[in-house]
Amino acid sequence: MTRKSESWVRAGAYVSSVGAVLLLTACLGAEVAQAQAIMRTPTISVPSRTPTISSSIAPRVSPGVAARAVSVGRGPRTIAAIPRTTPLRMRTTPVLPYARYSPNLYPACTAPYRDAGGECLAQSNAGGEGGGKSGKKSAGKGRGNTTPAAVNLRSFANEFVAEIDSALSPAEADELARRHGLTRVASENFPLIGATFGLFRISDGRPYETVRREFAADGSVRSLQTNFRYVLQDQTSSGSTEGDPAQYALTKLRLPQAHTLAHGANVTIAVIDSGIDASHPELANSIADNFDALGSAEGPHIHGTGIAGAIVAHARLMGSAPEARIIAIHAFGGTAGGAESSSYIILRSLNHAAEHGAQIVNMSFAGPKDAVIERAIAATAARGLVLIAAAGNAGAKSPPLYPAANPNVIAVSATDQQDRLFTASNRGNYIAVAAPGVDIFLPAPDGKYQMTSGTSFSAAYVSGVAALLLERNHALKPEALRMTLAKTARDLGSPGRDDLFGDGEADAFAAVMAVPPDSATPVAAASGTTKREDAGKRRDEPGSRAIEQPSLSSTDEKSAISQADRPATR
Repeated sequence: MTRKSESWVRAGAYVSSVGAVLLLTACLGAEVAQAQAIMRTPTISVPSRTPTISSSIAPRVSPGVAARAVSVGRGPRTIAAIPRTTPLRMRTTPVLPYARYSPNLYPACTAPYRDAGGECLAQSNAGGEGGGKSGKKSAGKGRGNTTPAAVNLRSFANEFVAEIDSALSPAEADELARRHGLTRVASENFPLIGATFGLFRISDGRPYETVRREFAADGSVRSLQTNFRYVLQDQTSSGSTEGDPAQYALTKLRLPQAHTLAHGANVTIAVIDSGIDASHPELANSIADNFDALGSAEGPHIHGTGIAGAIVAHARLMGSAPEARIIAIHAFGGTAGGAESSSYIILRSLNHAAEHGAQIVNMSFAGPKDAVIERAIAATAARGLVLIAAAGNAGAKSPPLYPAANPNVIAVSATDQQDRLFTASNRGNYIAVAAPGVDIFLPAPDGKYQMTSGTSFSAAYVSGVAALLLERNHALKPEALRMTLAKTARDLGSPGRDDLFGDGEADAFAAVMAVPPDSATPVAAASGTTKREDAGKRRDEPGSRAIEQPSLSSTDEKSAISQADRPATR
C-alpha cells in the first residue's frame, strides 16, 4: 500500500473513532440528564411545602404559651419554650390548646365559691368539680386556706343521699347503715320516681371517700351521691317598710290588663321555699296546703313570704295571680344569715308537690347539678307540671346553676325598672324569659313589707303568669305554655333571643290573649278589677282543691315534652 493510501485509512479510522466517541457521549449525556431530572423531582415540591408546615404549626404553638405554669392533671407544670424551627415530628402534645381553662367556664363554681370579683376560689375535686385558680395564685391573694370552707358550702359534710332497696324495712335500713359506720337520718319511698331514698351520715369519723366506696359497693345500695346544698336567690333586702309603694312590676308585666281576663283561679302552685306567713293580709285565704319538708319548728321567713306575695298578694299589693292557690312547702331554713336546703329535702318537696295536685312548681333557689334532683325534675315534668326556677344570682361569670339550667325548667332572669339586666343575674342560653326582680315591694312576716331584689322574685312573677294561662286553658301543656311565654315576650337587649333576657321580658296580657279560652275552666269576669269576693267561695267548694292535670295520651307525647322543653340552640 502506498504511503498516501495508508494516510487516508488512518484518517478514516480516526474520524470513525471520533464519531463513535461523540455518539457515545451524546447517549450518555441524555441518560445523565434524565437521571439528574429524576433525582431532582422530589425536591421540586419542598419549597412549596415548607411554608405550609410552618403556617399550620405557628397558630398551635404560640410563643406566649412558653414557660407559663398551667394546671393540667395533678398540678402545675412548666412548658418549655419551643423554637420556631422545631420539625413537624416534634410538635407539642394535642392537649395543649385545652390546658388554659377559662375560670368562667371551668371548673364550675357557684356563688358561695366566688371572690368579690366573681372569680372561682380554689376548690378540691370533691363532688366531681375541679379547682379554680392555681394554688400559687390563690395563695398570693391570701386565699390558700379557703378550700375546706368552699367544699363545705357546696354540700353537707359527711352526708350521703342513697337509693336503697325498697324492700328494706326501717330496721334493716338502720342495720345497713351500722355495717358501714353510718347513721340513717331519714329514708322513705318516693312515688314520684318510684324509688326509696335515704339520708345517711358518717358517724365513726372515717374518711369520706373510704366510706363512700364501701357503701356504694353494698348490694342494697342502688346509687349514691353527696347531699348537695341549695340556697335561695335573693339579695339583702332593705328591711321592712309600711305603706303602699308603687309596684313598677305590674306595669312592666301588663298585669292589670291581664287581670281583666284571668286571676289564676283554681290553679295550684307549689312554692318550695322557706317558711311562709299565711296570716299576712296579703296572703289571706291563699294557702291551700302546708308541708314541712324540713321537719322543723321554724316560723315564717322573709324570703318565702315575699315569694308567695309576688304570686298571690291581693290587699295593698297585687301579685301576678292573686286568686291562685299556694301549696306552701317549707324546705329552706336552719341558718342565721339566710336559709338553705339539701338534695334530700328538695326531693321530698318535689315528691309532695307532684303527689298533692300542684300544676306549677316555683323554685326560687339554686345549686349545683344534682343527679337525684335531675331525676325528680324529669319525673315531675313527665307528669305535666310546669316547672319555673330562678336563673341565679351568681353574676355574669357564673356557670349554669340548677334547677334553672335543666331543660325541663323555665329559667327566669331579673330586670330593673329601666329594663336593664340585674347585675347579679346569671346569663346563659338556658334563660327562657326575664321579669322584674330589682327593688320589688313584697309582704314580709308579721304583717310587714319589704323591698328586695333577686331572680327569686322574677321567677315568682312568672309562676303567677303561668297560672293565668292555665286558668285561661287548663289543658295547656308545659311546652305550649313555655312557647306562649316566649312568643309573646317583649324583646329586650340585642334583637332576638339572647343569653341575658332569653326571649325577652314576660308580657302577661299578650300571653293570656294568645291562649284560647277553655269553656270547661272557670274564667274570671273581664271587669278590669282584681276583687276577690268569690275567691273564698271557690276555694271552699268540695273537690276544687286542684284541677286534675290532663294525662299524657302516649309515650311519644311524654318524650316530646321532655325533648321539646330544651332551650333553643344558640
